[in-house]
Amino acid sequence: MPSTLIAIAAVGGGLAVLYAFLKARWIYRLKVENATLVRISGYIAEGAEAFLTREYKVLVPFVAIAALFLAVANRGPLRLQALSFALGALCSAAAGWFGMKVATAANSRTAQAADTGIDGALRVSFAGGSVMGMTVVGLAMLGISLVLAGGLRIFGDGMGMLHDVVFPILSGFSLGASTIALFARVGGGIFTKAADVGADLVGKVEAGIPEDDPRNPAVIADNVGDNVGDVAGMGADLFESYVGSIVGCVILGANVLNTSDDVKMRLSFLPLALCAVGILASVAGTFLVRAKPGKSPQKALNTGTFGAAILATVLLYPVIALILGPATFEKGYGALHVFLAAILGLASGVAIGTLTEFFTGTTTKPVLKIARACDTGSATAIISGLGVGMLSTLPPILVIAAAILGSFQLAGLYGVGIAALGMLLTLGIQLSVDAYGPIADNAGGLAVMSAMKKEVREITDSLDAVGNTTAAIGKGFAVGSAALTSIILFSAFVQATGAAETLDLSIVSVPVLVGFLIGGMIPFLFSSLAMDAIGVSAFAMIEEVRRQFREKPGILEETETPDYRACVDISTLSALKKMILPGVIAAVSPVLVGVLGGIPMLTGLLAGVTLTGVLLAIFMSNAGGAWDNAKKLIEGRPGGAGKGSGAHKAAVVGDTVGDPFKDTAGPALNILIKLMSIIALVIAPILRNLR
Repeated sequence: MPSTLIAIAAVGGGLAVLYAFLKARWIYRLKVENATLVRISGYIAEGAEAFLTREYKVLVPFVAIAALFLAVANRGPLRLQALSFALGALCSAAAGWFGMKVATAANSRTAQAADTGIDGALRVSFAGGSVMGMTVVGLAMLGISLVLAGGLRIFGDGMGMLHDVVFPILSGFSLGASTIALFARVGGGIFTKAADVGADLVGKVEAGIPEDDPRNPAVIADNVGDNVGDVAGMGADLFESYVGSIVGCVILGANVLNTSDDVKMRLSFLPLALCAVGILASVAGTFLVRAKPGKSPQKALNTGTFGAAILATVLLYPVIALILGPATFEKGYGALHVFLAAILGLASGVAIGTLTEFFTGTTTKPVLKIARACDTGSATAIISGLGVGMLSTLPPILVIAAAILGSFQLAGLYGVGIAALGMLLTLGIQLSVDAYGPIADNAGGLAVMSAMKKEVREITDSLDAVGNTTAAIGKGFAVGSAALTSIILFSAFVQATGAAETLDLSIVSVPVLVGFLIGGMIPFLFSSLAMDAIGVSAFAMIEEVRRQFREKPGILEETETPDYRACVDISTLSALKKMILPGVIAAVSPVLVGVLGGIPMLTGLLAGVTLTGVLLAIFMSNAGGAWDNAKKLIEGRPGGAGKGSGAHKAAVVGDTVGDPFKDTAGPALNILIKLMSIIALVIAPILRNLR
């Protein structure tokens, strides 16, 4: 049974990678005729590739040191955890690289396709996004399949060996993915927001030139940031969630109570088959994305997303019933219970996306409220946006809580794990829709910079407007999946250490309470470092743009060309320098607390960081998205009430504050809470030996 399910998972992963390869080849075969479009998009591609190359060079020593630590700290066969860790890091980095490369090729081709109509432009931009989506799920499944197949071949398929050796080695793969994800998110976020803030404050507010104006030296760096932050960064984020949810389910399946080894085996490997079903449904859903003239691209994207979810729902129960059969586990849970837990997770993901759209959409009450507050100045715009962000934590937390309670009642802790996996089941198409947004955004900027005709810009603007919504929904989805994934990894850690049965984990236990307080503080410290990094980097960017405007007055008169590479270099160097400390804090904290304070204190640390991390991530992501769309709402006002008005300037300030909220600190917290949980899970065998 395990070998068969691993083979099915590998086939599913191979299908996703093949789909991504064919779509990438199709995109590269499209020729770009506009010479200006080729030149400017070349700047973006060059900057994105240069940043990722330098970022990965910085990460290689970090990955090598972490792998060496795992090899030395572990004993016997668990030393293979180091190799699994390196493989996880490699797969995550490869997914980000390939997705980013194709995205920077798709942006110019999307702008060109818009010359023939919206259907062609949507087809190209979504194809570019689907390469990212399918590469992530494909490489994740192939990597996990390789680790498990190797483990079975070396150590056999006995339940004891799987539980004590193979599955802990598998957790190393998840740790490798988490490590790359954290640095990709933080580094990419610092890069893109330094460029964005510099471009907005000097270009829009001081110089009074439009967004994406080629006279702005920071505009290319801003477009590069869309790719390294919102494509490669988001891809690494959800790659980590996807892998973490699978690993968590595998470990929880091996730890179910009052159950035979045969059923434990089936429960452990069932997630692989479910993910293969999700990949098949996602690939099928991509063929449903078709735009029609006069219709919103959002409807076309929704058709593909919901179509994939419906197909997955139809296929899930037969697969679960086939693998589990009439077998039951723990309190009599069976195939139907597992199926319902998966559906609950899938529905929770849709609900969180819908709630995120409500708090960040361009025509919703919260955003209208912020837009009205902008009429009285920047201070009221900031106050209103903060209020909306704080309020927005309520509904998603209730949904997450309901998903946890419901899935636990259905199938115990294993049900919670399956719910988390269910939320990510159709990640292939969900991430495709999310990665479409930055490509559409870049296409709109390229259309402006290349002086393409009005009709082209109208089409790219409509794609970009939808992209803003999909990006906000994607961030909400990422937060929800991070919350559930971190909870199942936390549960897996407690079970792996045997803490629940042998140690006092009561909230009134002093070590637990101390860990809880330290853990609750870490997301604030982490966010502070990320925000400060953006402030410092943005200051350098602002000074550079001002310098160029001052020393080259011909830039604004369009007689001189801005130095785009100087701005790209500023963002690159700042991001690489400032991403190290937050990453080290996230990686070292669980190890230090676990070694010095013991398992109870580490358990409290994980609980604290999960609680405040989830709340802070929701608050930041939604506040930033609401400020962004309030600005766009004001820009659409007729006459003098729109761009250039006092309300617009206040909205730009709010958007500038919200950018690091929603694109750097908030999304990075998703990875922080998962990374600390997976580190704790990986060092669990070491901590057991120290007791």
